[in-house]
Amino acid sequence: MQPYEQNQYAAGTGFARTAAQVDQGLRAFMLGVYNNMILGLAISALVALGINMLATTSDPSMAVARMGNVGLTSFGVALYGSPLKWVVALAPLAFIFLFSFRMERMSAAAARGTFFAFAAVMGASLSTLLIVFTGASVVQVFFITAAAFGALSLWGYTTGRSLSGMGSFLVMGLVGLILASLVNLGMVAFGYVVPAFQMIISILGVLIFAGLTAYDTQKLKEMYLYGNYDGEAAAKASIFGALQLYLDFINMFQFLLALLGNRNE
Repeated sequence: MQPYEQNQYAAGTGFARTAAQVDQGLRAFMLGVYNNMILGLAISALVALGINMLATTSDPSMAVARMGNVGLTSFGVALYGSPLKWVVALAPLAFIFLFSFRMERMSAAAARGTFFAFAAVMGASLSTLLIVFTGASVVQVFFITAAAFGALSLWGYTTGRSLSGMGSFLVMGLVGLILASLVNLGMVAFGYVVPAFQMIISILGVLIFAGLTAYDTQKLKEMYLYGNYDGEAAAKASIFGALQLYLDFINMFQFLLALLGNRNE
């Protein structure tokens, strides 16, 4: 999980690095990024599945209430039908702010623990997807996302073209996407549902996070190559990189699910 932490060829250690040593250190660093990201996704998936199993039931006699065609247990009603749902929905955002303001002061171990806690909280938030969409379509879209993410990340890692210009455009697009999503939430809250508008948001979301996957991968590669890291700093950078790619994956997955998923109706 942490092959880079004791890598004597990492930048800033005082060793004169050959090209082979640089390549070895880079591979170890990126392996750490992907390992942490995959562990985060696994934690999110297990938490989402576990909460869904506790919150729903297929036995009509045990269903306290229903959400669409899905029967809810007492735990499900407390989680999805009370103000607690807002805590579950907004808790991941609190972790993002925590990372933003505390990452520099965290140790590598604390950053890793916080990231995995964030992944667990995100899993709780994502558990609602297993109520809104069929389990089969969630699994299908997850593997579609994984294949797309893998191809895009590999392209970002191997391409010789600088993606910095594309990154600036994508960040602006992300700001526009957030604003459009807020407008859509407001419209839904007042009973105005415009499927075409929601579809446009989903398509833009897929395209933006697909581009960010390639851009963030290249940025992480360049950050290692041109940065100055000791073992602790490299470990923290790996966690931060895992968080970036995790968010790219999760957001692309959710927008794809909105486009391709089959609802429980």
